[in-house]
Amino acid sequence: MKIFRKILLGAVLTVLGLVTFAAASIYIDGWIGTRRLDGITNVAADNGSGGAVRAYVARPPGAGPHPTVIMIHEFYGLNVKMRDKADHLARAGYVVIAPDMFRGSTTSWIPRAIYQSLTTPQEQRNTDLDAVYAWLAQQPEVDATRVAIIGFCFGGATSLRYSLWNPKLAATAVFYGSPISDANQLKSLPGPLLGVFGGADSSIPLSTVSDFESALNAAGVSNTITIYPDQPHAFITDVAAIEAGGAPGAAWAQLLKFLDGALRKGAQARPLHAPQVVAEASLGYYLRLAFAHTLASNHTNHP
Repeated sequence: MKIFRKILLGAVLTVLGLVTFAAASIYIDGWIGTRRLDGITNVAADNGSGGAVRAYVARPPGAGPHPTVIMIHEFYGLNVKMRDKADHLARAGYVVIAPDMFRGSTTSWIPRAIYQSLTTPQEQRNTDLDAVYAWLAQQPEVDATRVAIIGFCFGGATSLRYSLWNPKLAATAVFYGSPISDANQLKSLPGPLLGVFGGADSSIPLSTVSDFESALNAAGVSNTITIYPDQPHAFITDVAAIEAGGAPGAAWAQLLKFLDGALRKGAQARPLHAPQVVAEASLGYYLRLAFAHTLASNHTNHP
């Protein structure tokens, strides 16, 4: 009995130690990273009571007005890789704005990434993105009638849900973001949708992707859903991966074709629906997401 008690006590102390370490690491990483965005962002959109939403803007050559893309980052936050993707997309002729959705927080530490995702409710994301959209509408190089939103991971889920909130958007692209399977909610989407998922993504079952596609069809939303076999979560890692071809390059080419059709060739907007606030995913989803990001990193480092 004494041995059992000692083992139990040791297990409890180990768990408490791990919880304490995780909590402390989240705080310390946040404190260390307060200046990480200084070298990335180059504009700020006034958000009233929320302050200013910092963002990175990439502009194509010429005076415009240009079609425009709001690009939402992964659950790590706005970083150099997302800035480089914005520059890459701008070279195709789009104004691209990549906002900081975590109000100053960005990280490479997964526990911090989960924390900042869970503590940023969709209502706050909608408010900040409203400020970004309003800022874009004031820019002479932007055609405010041709604005799409795209996102990766956390950003994919955020983009989908913001499109249900803002009927002025022209199109939505979701890269391995938490889907929605309620056709009544999806009826509020204001334009066509592109969905890109990995066949080996442990955070989003293929059955969930299938339900998403079925719900889009039931809602009458023009959509293209593609599953890239054997690809993990977050397989479009950076511009180097896109330029190397393979699944990342093919998915990026899909995005360019989709944006061209939705923003340049006069795609028809859907009838307006009342804005909706749709809650984001649960803690369980973000734990699966953390696991999926770990697997994706191993996949990238050891192909």
